[in-house]
Amino acid sequence: MTTAPTEEGVEHSLLSWLNTVGWDTYGQDGDRGASALDAAYDRQSHEIVYWDLLAEQVIALNKDVTEENVEKFISSLKRDLDSESLIDGNRAFYQLLTKGKTFSVRRPDGVAKTVYVDLIDYKNPENNTFHAVNQFSVSRETTIRPDMNLFVNGIPLVTMELKSRAQDNDWHDAVSDLLAYQEGVPRLFAPGLFNVAADTMELRYSAVGAPREFYEPWNDAPEQYADDNEMRQAVKALCNPGSLLDLLKNFVFYERRAGGDAKIVPRYMQYYAVNAILDRVGEGEDKTGLIWHTQGSGKSFTMLYAAENLLSRDMADNPQVFIIVDTDKLNSQMRDQLANLSLERWTEATGIDHLEELIEEGQSELVLTTIQKFQDVEPDAQGNDEVIVMSDEAHRFMEADLGSRLDNALPDCYHFGFTGTPVREGETQKARNTFREFSPDGEDYRTGERYLHQYTVKEGIEDGLILPVYFTLRHEMEWKIDEAGLDDEFDQEFRGLTKDEKREFIREAVNTTTLAEIEPRVDKAVEEIDQHYDEHVSPNGWKGMVVTPSRRSAAMYGKRLTDRRGEDEVEVLYTTTNDDPDLIQQFHTDPDERDSIIKSFKEDEDPKLLVVHNMLLTGFDAPVLKTIYLDRNLKNHTLMQAIARTNRPAEGKGNGEIVDFQGVFENIDEALDYDDETKAYAARDKSELFEDLKDQLETVIGIFEAIPKNDTQEAAYEAVERVSTHPERRQFKQGFRRLQSLYESVAPDKRLIESGIEDDYKWLSRVHVAFKRTTSGDDDPEEDMREKTREIISENVEIGEIKRDFPTYKLGEEYLEDVEGLDNPGVKASQIAHATREHLHPRENQNPRYKRLSERVTDIVERWQGDEIGDPEAVEALKTVEEELLDVEAEADEKGMKDTEFAIYTHLTEETPEAIESEEQAEAVAGEIVTQFRDRVDRGYHGWKTNQQTIAEIERVLLDVLVKQYDLGRLIQDDDDFIDAIRNYLIANNG
Repeated sequence: MTTAPTEEGVEHSLLSWLNTVGWDTYGQDGDRGASALDAAYDRQSHEIVYWDLLAEQVIALNKDVTEENVEKFISSLKRDLDSESLIDGNRAFYQLLTKGKTFSVRRPDGVAKTVYVDLIDYKNPENNTFHAVNQFSVSRETTIRPDMNLFVNGIPLVTMELKSRAQDNDWHDAVSDLLAYQEGVPRLFAPGLFNVAADTMELRYSAVGAPREFYEPWNDAPEQYADDNEMRQAVKALCNPGSLLDLLKNFVFYERRAGGDAKIVPRYMQYYAVNAILDRVGEGEDKTGLIWHTQGSGKSFTMLYAAENLLSRDMADNPQVFIIVDTDKLNSQMRDQLANLSLERWTEATGIDHLEELIEEGQSELVLTTIQKFQDVEPDAQGNDEVIVMSDEAHRFMEADLGSRLDNALPDCYHFGFTGTPVREGETQKARNTFREFSPDGEDYRTGERYLHQYTVKEGIEDGLILPVYFTLRHEMEWKIDEAGLDDEFDQEFRGLTKDEKREFIREAVNTTTLAEIEPRVDKAVEEIDQHYDEHVSPNGWKGMVVTPSRRSAAMYGKRLTDRRGEDEVEVLYTTTNDDPDLIQQFHTDPDERDSIIKSFKEDEDPKLLVVHNMLLTGFDAPVLKTIYLDRNLKNHTLMQAIARTNRPAEGKGNGEIVDFQGVFENIDEALDYDDETKAYAARDKSELFEDLKDQLETVIGIFEAIPKNDTQEAAYEAVERVSTHPERRQFKQGFRRLQSLYESVAPDKRLIESGIEDDYKWLSRVHVAFKRTTSGDDDPEEDMREKTREIISENVEIGEIKRDFPTYKLGEEYLEDVEGLDNPGVKASQIAHATREHLHPRENQNPRYKRLSERVTDIVERWQGDEIGDPEAVEALKTVEEELLDVEAEADEKGMKDTEFAIYTHLTEETPEAIESEEQAEAVAGEIVTQFRDRVDRGYHGWKTNQQTIAEIERVLLDVLVKQYDLGRLIQDDDDFIDAIRNYLIANNG
């Protein structure tokens, strides 16, 4: 029988893959790899760098560092790890990793000089050491032991947490652990580049300090690392030494943000696109290239990474780099972005004369400008023969003569176009073909080789960077025309025409714009928008946008929606002039007012609905926007731009939506003149969403085969037992999450009732609430449900009954009797396991017994979920651990000891009994250590737990008590980890 790999198996696989790309690996033999490296380089458990190894490397890489002065250098470097803020500390240490550290040395003549000491050799990677180590344990104020760490010259640059789906965990759980590690021992991550969370099937990575939502896949690789095994490909492509050093040296930004600064590393499509640009410039043959990345993939950062690399590396000797946008708004956004990043050499062209001056001077820097400023720039103004131009949304740049003006001003330049929506000839009257414009020979748009680098809509959806978008056709509305009124009006103008001729004239003369301005039709559309928004969009807090073909129609929609929903909920955005009629003038806003409205819309404030004509269809990113009500005939790149407004991910948002009042999507081939894949993934018929819901429901309900789908206690117990262990536990957790998203997107829909889906979903919601109560310790798990699901639960599920049948179990003597009342041993085991883990987790470092008990719980749960022991055996084993856990606290009370004293006493009597004379001596030693710790160690400031001077003082306290006062120096001599352990008890129990 084959078995799915355990976490240990995942560890061994990654180590073996890393070994093939240049890492020295420790732990493949099944042992704890870090122990071997710890012993080789005499690392203490509170240290996060292999200092002895780094000292060797620093001497080897720097002629001014010697055996005589290296200890002074390392001591100084240790202090550089001290910081109260993870990101501040990471930014400071990043400078040392990439620029070197200043160090004062003595010349042979005795004169001091300051030198830069390199910690890593980027030019000659083979001069560095690369160690991949499993089970690297760090004990400071708490103890963590990530599954794997990657060290360059003894410095931890990558921390990995690995999970096995066979053990009911996936990469989401790994991310949770990494976030907890960063909170518990931030010092480990101070030098870090990025973190990796992986399971049996998938890998995600993110910059150090990034929140959960920024963990993303690495789904591409150069040919040498290409592999059918996606996990193996990701590990090799992302973590090979060459790419790792390249990312570290050349692809890190720090961004100032209102909510706290952030470290940014590139997405894989950004990394490979930038390298393609660098290769093209370095080769010097072709001078154009198209970067076609779907909207939402981060094209702005791709350009900024490219600019930084072009300016700092040797692809060109003295390059001048231009980033060109086509609106003042985009210029302002890019300027703000540049100001908040760690780029140094950049300037903004403030006007036409300033731009011409910058072009003539040709200084090596990044220049930000709009295309409009090239309007009056003199031809052949180029003063630098190494100019690289990057055009944002390049399909709009070639309009009128602006593209020609740019070509004339910079006749000898590299020109790279960036777009998410390319334009072909004939699509607009002014625009030139984006593919032909930026495709040199060999990248002929007619043969399909049309771009230097592409990242598709399909890839964006699969990677989770953007959401799928579904459309619903609403163009065939039933609405009444006052034919008599029309007859009277036309009779006055066209007396000689018959009634049929008049109708033919109407059909020919009335276009989509005038149709959208007919009052009965607007009334009907507004009624549908109002109802649809209340039923499908508003319940989960999303927002909507109405897109109209004219300012007049926008005003008509805005007036009626405001009357229905109130002035606070609806805003209308377009520009006005003094000559406009009152209907349009009533929604006049100035630029500042519009900016304020847009800012409020993006946040959790009113307005809930925006009505627009031309505004916000490009470059507007608001994850809270889920639905566009489209009453404008958009096509091709303008339609793709509109679709992209709804596809930005947000917590709980499963998809974007277009409600189509114009019939744009009736013929998708005409609306989107792109390749088949782009058309297939740009927007899908909402009927597909209903089919996806049916399929997902069938999958989830199938987990409970043969269990009655009724509201009885017996059915609920049997269902929860079914999902108490893997693989059903994982299948239900993940399956219901997906099912809930689909249901929230479809409901309300009469087909849900007609097909019986709603009844099955009600039953599964009941099971999910009971399941959450047994596994999360949450008294009200139903509150975490989304709005429509919560409504179903409140109307159809008796919460009081579930609370009675599945009481939330918490650790404590009084709860032992409660859990005995549970009839089902599977549910009982799940309850006890969760409660015991929750109780032990924050206490692991407070007492050696807690750590041993925590390891026992983990072992019991793994054997239970692996079917090595049954439910009753797991219950008894877990109850035994729980009773021992309660005994620890009771024994401390009996002995009259506080937590810290009892932890040290326990360690002395249970971990090192042969080194002490008696329990009385252990008690006295523990008491004296705690007394001197409290008298001598300053704990009155933030960050004392990690301060090096504090740690040194704690160690002096221990040496004074153990060696001088009690002659117990053998404790330190015989046990390398003794000092670390006692110090950790002192810190953990005095936080």
